[in-house]
Amino acid sequence: MGIESLLIMLLIGAIAGWLAGQIVSGFGYGLLGNIVVGVVGAFVAGAILPRVGFGMGGGILAAIVHSTIGAVILLFLIKLIKRA
Repeated sequence: MGIESLLIMLLIGAIAGWLAGQIVSGFGYGLLGNIVVGVVGAFVAGAILPRVGFGMGGGILAAIVHSTIGAVILLFLIKLIKRA
């Protein structure tokens, strides 16, 4: 993985984490936390979405949407765990 790929992954993670924080109200973890939530959300979405038949094309916009969906799922699960 080159430095450009790493930077793009971090940028997409930051955007997806921020968007997920806006969608799931009350959750924001700062820049570093949003990057982590976005990147982990991308892995969550990569594991869940293909199994339910939701496929997306390539490109940066598709990666942001894909990561945001996974990050929203992750934040929703965190919110449920914190309430328990």
